[in-house]
Amino acid sequence: MCGIVGYVGNKNAQNFLVSGLKRLEYRGYDSAGVVTLDQEGNATLIRAKGKIANLESCMAKKKRDDVIGIGHTRWATHGEPSEANAHPHKAGSIYLVHNGIIENYKELKSQLKNHDFKSDTDTEVLAALIESFYQDGKHPLVNAVVQALKLVKGTYGIAVVSEKNPEEIVVARSGSPLVVGIGKDETLIASDASALIGHTKRAIYLKDGEVAKVSKDSIEVKTLNAEPVSAKVEEIETNLAAIQKGGYDHFLLKEIMEQPESLAETLRGRVDTKNNLVHLGGPGLSEAELRKIKHLIVVGCGTAHYAGTLASYYIEQFTPEITIETVVASEYRYRQAYIPKDSVALIVSQSGETADTLACLREIKKQGAKTIGIVNAIGSTIAREVDGGTYVHVGPEIAVASTKAFTSQVIAMVMFGITIAQAKGVKNTILRSYIEEIAKLPDEISKLLNSDIPNAVKTMTQKYAKYEHGIYLGRDVAYPTAMEGALKMKEISYLDANAYAFGELKHGPLALVDDRFFEVVLLPKGALYEKAISNVQEVLARGGHVIVITNEEHFDLPVDDIVKITTDLEIFAPIIMNVISQLFAYNMAVAKGNNVDQPRNLAKSVTVE
Repeated sequence: MCGIVGYVGNKNAQNFLVSGLKRLEYRGYDSAGVVTLDQEGNATLIRAKGKIANLESCMAKKKRDDVIGIGHTRWATHGEPSEANAHPHKAGSIYLVHNGIIENYKELKSQLKNHDFKSDTDTEVLAALIESFYQDGKHPLVNAVVQALKLVKGTYGIAVVSEKNPEEIVVARSGSPLVVGIGKDETLIASDASALIGHTKRAIYLKDGEVAKVSKDSIEVKTLNAEPVSAKVEEIETNLAAIQKGGYDHFLLKEIMEQPESLAETLRGRVDTKNNLVHLGGPGLSEAELRKIKHLIVVGCGTAHYAGTLASYYIEQFTPEITIETVVASEYRYRQAYIPKDSVALIVSQSGETADTLACLREIKKQGAKTIGIVNAIGSTIAREVDGGTYVHVGPEIAVASTKAFTSQVIAMVMFGITIAQAKGVKNTILRSYIEEIAKLPDEISKLLNSDIPNAVKTMTQKYAKYEHGIYLGRDVAYPTAMEGALKMKEISYLDANAYAFGELKHGPLALVDDRFFEVVLLPKGALYEKAISNVQEVLARGGHVIVITNEEHFDLPVDDIVKITTDLEIFAPIIMNVISQLFAYNMAVAKGNNVDQPRNLAKSVTVE
């Protein structure tokens, strides 16, 4: 959730730490800090509340040439955002940065009588615990870290340095990601590989329960039980251009506009329109195993959950022998849910590190069900722990609000559904239209983004920027699309936006229709179009301020605004409509003057409960 960076080598540590933290700003934070050590072990600790710019102002007065250090951006869990609660935390000669939550910190704190606590955080407790074993250098730092972690309950990704040993960093993880970058005469630490881009392409992704002692020219990885680990060195595939704005005002707008290319990457080599087939090698299931599937569980949080819900609407259309259950990971992990025989779980996460989703994955595996990851981040924990998977390959998604990942997650799951249908012998005549439309979708999104519609949506937004409430409405596949549209709006515009199935209007939500609300109606052509038209009339009869997004050229009700889409797609028209919802939310956030890429109180990768 927060950001960790570290450096040991021959270059200026402060420079790397600040640049690395800036790369991790998208993850969400409310304070930042760094500590560096000179060759004698003298520490320079600098912390600041708020943005990294505040930290840089403080650092300008304390410039150092130190070649080792660690840094952190904090998203408050224990204690308010403040300089005192910012990381790194100090205990004796120990300095520590930490992502995650120490659940038994109160119990541990009560036992640490010799430490004068300066903050309200659980992290300072961990620093003091490590110091109690370290005893200011009387024992190896890595041993002290291991002894402390054996007493800890919770999640962590940590980096530790000591004034007594200014040549090494100790890092460890359990439930919170850490990457060790391998450079020439330098070693780099980060919680996200994006901080390492441009410095090295070689990295080790630590696994849960692993501890590494690193210096500028060595990396030693062990388990908490002191068993040596032969760590795999992997290549970082992202390039520098992928994490830059590329001329756009915001990463979010860039990522919306990238969807034709990102979806094309998701489809590359997987869709064969000539033979009317989908080829997915990643799941690793044989034809016989695919034929046996009777139950799909789709697990995700937030946007990933809505992607799973939309995909399930499609999959059930052509796999009638399968029941599909979409669940919110944060709830499902604590339910006593029975998983039927011949079940497969789709584990959906952009980051591949979402704590609740990861917990579900582990519980599902205990029950013996096969797990398939629908993940973007290569080398992430979920990608490593599932039985098989499909990377969506959308590239880095820097804005906190997910856009291009949603589009590709939906289609990746639909392709998995088609793979099942093919194995079960569903006729090509049934699947052909789905496969053909999937292949056309990148071009159809491109056509939309290069039309007059984005500017029309931008102009339309000015009318609605004064509102504080919105209702998103849809039927069938338009309903989960409406839920995702409402989520985007509330995430970045802070407008109270909620989605409802059109058929539920008379069961409560219709009472909300008045001059404080606008209503966004997603209205695709199809079997339920006329029923949805009746629902629109119900809203209009009560004075609603209705915006309709539709691909029906003959729509003519007297609504406030209409966005008409010209597209060859019918089945996947809601995906096109979702792009318009993304643009509407983006322009609303800009009109309100919000921080579009880093909305308040939110973080990109949620690695704690």
